[in-house]
Amino acid sequence: MNHRILEYRPPRIAMALLVIAVALHLLIPQDPSYRFSSIYLSALLVAAGFAVMILAWWQFKERNVAICPTAPTDSLIIEGVYRFTRNPMYLGMISMLAGVAIFFGTLPFYAVTIIFLAVIDRRFCRYEEDKLAATFGREYADYRASVRRWL
Repeated sequence: MNHRILEYRPPRIAMALLVIAVALHLLIPQDPSYRFSSIYLSALLVAAGFAVMILAWWQFKERNVAICPTAPTDSLIIEGVYRFTRNPMYLGMISMLAGVAIFFGTLPFYAVTIIFLAVIDRRFCRYEEDKLAATFGREYADYRASVRRWL
């Protein structure tokens, strides 16, 4: 598997994709009949995503676990928000991107949300899961069997 994408941090990937979405949003004429936007749903998704991401980040900081996906891991966190999803930080970022997409309501923002989800799911999650399985063995296998990757 090509791990070159793993050199980039997911928040940076998300920000780069948002810049691309903004550029496309401004450059490509948008047909208002295809637009779906909701400020309330958008605010809810962004706030919920941010909260989940920060809670997970805080759990890492409390245990002194490296946040970088390629860094060695010496602690398996399975409590708190990790009882509901194996990837709360990524889920938070995806939720925030979806919230931004719903705010603007145009195709470029929906597209970058889907692209980000695909990159995270296919590259980052698979890499991290293989690393955790190699490091923690049965303990991670049991956790993986009891908690879904997303929700």
